[in-house]
Amino acid sequence: MAPAAWAQDATTTNNPGDTVDGERALDRIKVTARKREETLQEVPVAVTAFTPEALDRLNVRDLGDLDAQVPNLTIYAARGSTSTVTAYIRGVGQADPLWGVDPGVGIYLDDVYIARPQGALLDVFDVERIEVLRGPQGTLYGKNTIGGAIKYISKGLPKQLDGFGSITIGNYNELDVKAGIGGPIGGADSGLRGRVSVASLNRDGFGTNTYTGQDVSDKEINAARFELGAFAGDNFDVRFALDWMDDQSGMRGAKMLAPNPLTRGVYPPLDSRYDIRSGMPNINDTQMKGGSITANWRPSDNISLKYVVAKRESDTQTNIDFDTTPLPLVDVRAFYNDQQVSNELQLNYDAGGRARGVMGLYWFDGDAGGHVLNYFSNPLLAPGLTNPLFGDTQGYVNTKSFAAYADWTFDLSTQLKLDVGARYTDEDKHAVALNRFYTSNSYTTSWGTAANFNKTVNFKNVSPKVSLDYQLTPDIMVYALATRGFKSGGYNIRANTTAVPRSGEPFGDESVDSYELGSKMSLLDDRLFLNLAYFHNKYKDIQLSVFTSYTLPNGSQSFFGDFTNAGQGTVQGVEVEYQYLPTRHWAISGNLAWLDAKYDKFITAGVNVANSQRFTNAPEFSGALNLEWRTALENGGNLSARVGYSYQSDVWPTTDLSPAIHQDGYGLLSAGVIWKMNDAWSFSLQGSNLTDEAYRTTGYNIASYGVLTGFYGPPRQYSLTARYDF
Repeated sequence: MAPAAWAQDATTTNNPGDTVDGERALDRIKVTARKREETLQEVPVAVTAFTPEALDRLNVRDLGDLDAQVPNLTIYAARGSTSTVTAYIRGVGQADPLWGVDPGVGIYLDDVYIARPQGALLDVFDVERIEVLRGPQGTLYGKNTIGGAIKYISKGLPKQLDGFGSITIGNYNELDVKAGIGGPIGGADSGLRGRVSVASLNRDGFGTNTYTGQDVSDKEINAARFELGAFAGDNFDVRFALDWMDDQSGMRGAKMLAPNPLTRGVYPPLDSRYDIRSGMPNINDTQMKGGSITANWRPSDNISLKYVVAKRESDTQTNIDFDTTPLPLVDVRAFYNDQQVSNELQLNYDAGGRARGVMGLYWFDGDAGGHVLNYFSNPLLAPGLTNPLFGDTQGYVNTKSFAAYADWTFDLSTQLKLDVGARYTDEDKHAVALNRFYTSNSYTTSWGTAANFNKTVNFKNVSPKVSLDYQLTPDIMVYALATRGFKSGGYNIRANTTAVPRSGEPFGDESVDSYELGSKMSLLDDRLFLNLAYFHNKYKDIQLSVFTSYTLPNGSQSFFGDFTNAGQGTVQGVEVEYQYLPTRHWAISGNLAWLDAKYDKFITAGVNVANSQRFTNAPEFSGALNLEWRTALENGGNLSARVGYSYQSDVWPTTDLSPAIHQDGYGLLSAGVIWKMNDAWSFSLQGSNLTDEAYRTTGYNIASYGVLTGFYGPPRQYSLTARYDF
C-alpha cells in the first residue's frame, strides 16, 4: 500500500478531482502482483505498491529506502558495497553475496529476474511502479522468492511525447542528474515508440580513509535504460530493452567496535562511525547490464501470450579490509562475474466469466563465479608457512533451472473466489571449486589445497498454493492463503575439505510452508484504506552462512566461510498498513508490524541449540508513520509538506550473534516539502535521518584475527531538487 495520494496518475482508477462529501478519495493503485492487472485493494496478496509520486514524497532514492515503508522488510547495502543488496522479508532472506549462494528475496527488473545481488540495490529513476510482495511467491515468480519478491517496473512507452529532467544538490556535495524522454518515432501512427532515461548519481563520502586521505562511503553511479517498441495494431507488439549501471563508488567505511589485539594498541578505534585506516586500494566497482525482448500477442479477446527472453551480466571488483587498519591482518581482494539467460512463456486467460488465470514455462541458465584472494596475518605469531596465510577461492557455479507454473482463479459465487496454483521446478547446480594455499601474495606457488571438486546436484520441487477470498461487502474483502516457498541448495565454494571434509558436500534446499489470513478494507467512501495480514510460517532446512574456525598445521586458528542447513523454525507475525484522508488537506499513512521468529531445531555438534539461536534481520516490532499536509494553489499547482517517523526494535544482523554488532531499537525522522509550481516545474526539499541516529546494519566478527567491526546506515542528509516535466 503506497502512502495516501490525492491526484490521478497512470496507475490509478479514480478520476481527477473525484470528491466524496467534499473530500478527495484515495487512489486505487493497479498492480500486477498475480501477473494480471488488478487494483491493490482487490488482490488477495500481501503487497505494497509505490507510484512515482509516492516515491518522490517519501524521498526513496534506491530500493534500500523502502525498508521502513513496507511491513517486515529489511533491505540495505551489503557490508562493504554500495549497490550489492541484502534483503529479508518476514525473516527470510540471505546475506551472503558469494556465487553459489542464492538470495531469498527475488528482485525483478521489468519481469526479468536478477539472479545475483551485485548491482541489484537499484536506484530509482524513471519508474512506473515498485511492488513488494510479502511471503512465498512460488507459483508465479518461483525462483528464489521464498521470502517474497520486489518488482521494479520502469516507465512504459507513451503514445505521446513526454519526458522529464531533474537535478538534485545536497550535503556531502551531492549532485544527482536524472532525465528521460519517450514517445512515438516517425509520427504518431508509425507504430514505433521509444524511451531513453539516464541518471548520474554522485556524492562525497560519509567518512575518510585517514591513512590515504581518500573518501569512503561515497557514491558514484551512472545508469541508463533504453526501450524500443514496435506495435502492429492493438494485438501484437515487440519491445526491446537495454539497461546499464556502472558503480564506481569507493569502499564502505566500517567502525572498529573494539581494539584489535593483533595491532598491539597502535590502531585504536576511531571516533567516526565511517572513518577507516585501510592500506588497501580504494576499489569497489560493479558494472551490470542487461537486455531483453518481450513479445505480446493477443490472438483473441480472451487470451494473451507473452514471451520474454533476457540476458544479464555483471562484473565486480572489490577490496575488503576486514580489520580496517593499514596492517594486512584480514585483507581480501574479490572478483565476481556472472551471466544469465532466461526465457519465459506466459499465457493469460480471461473471458470475463467465472474462471481466469495464468500459466507458463520458465527456463534459466546462469553462470556465477570469480576469484577471491585472501591475505590473513597474525603479527603476534612467528612467521612461517601458515603466517601470513595466503589463500584463494576460485571457480564457478552453473545453474540450469526449468519450471512450469499455473495460477487460476475461480468465482465460486459473486462473493467467494478460489485461487489455486502450483509450480514444478527441476534445477541442476554444477559447482567447480579450487581453493589453495600459497607461499606468497603473488599467488603463484601453492603449498596445499583446501578444496578441489567438480560436482553436480539436482533439486526437484512442487510448490502448491490455494487461497479463498470473500467479499464481505463491496468495500471489505477477507482472504485465507496456504502456500509453499522453495529455494534450492548447492555447494559451498569456500569449502575447506581438508580441515572440514563435510564442507564439500552439498547443502540442502530450504522451504517455507506459509499460512496467511488477511483483509483489504476500503472505508469511509474510500478515504480510509486498511489492510491487515497474519501469517504463520514453518521454515525448514534454513540455509545459513557462518564463519567456521579450524586449526592450521602450526596449531594456530584460522577460519573459512562455511555454509550449513540450520534446521527449522517458526515465523509468525501481524502486518497493518493504513492510509487515511481525515480532511482534504491532511493525509496519514504508514504501517505496523510484529514478527516472532524462533528456531525449533538447530543442531550443532549433535546438540539442539535452538533456544540460544536468533534469526537475523528479523526485528520483533517495526513501523512507520507519515503525516502529510497539502493544499492547492491558485495557479493550478500545489504545496505539500511531510513528516515521517520509522522505528524498528532490536535486531541481530549477523549469524554469529555478536553482542557488539547487535543493534538496539532505534527510530529515524524524515521530512520533506514539495512545491509543484505548475504542470511543468516542481521543487522538493527533503531530509532523512534528521536526528543523525547511529545505527548498524551489519558487521564482521572474526575472533581468530581480532576483527570486530560494524557497518552503519547513512547519517543526516538533506537535498534540494528541481524537476521539469513535459
